[in-house]
Amino acid sequence: MQEGLGNGLLLIGGALIVIGILAKYGLLGWFGHLPGDISVKGENSAFYFPITTMIVISIILSVIANLFRKF
Repeated sequence: MQEGLGNGLLLIGGALIVIGILAKYGLLGWFGHLPGDISVKGENSAFYFPITTMIVISIILSVIANLFRKF
């Protein structure tokens, strides 16, 4: 049980490092700016709902989860 938890934490930590490196060098500029993301700006307020970005992330995470389930 603890061995699986440790492996999971290492995987999450590694993924966070990779995402941090990508963000630092500007390789995630598309993130949140896809067609279909809703952005409404008023005089004193703003509303942002990145629906397309959330769908893309959901698909990517589902594919990764299914790959890990097989192993």
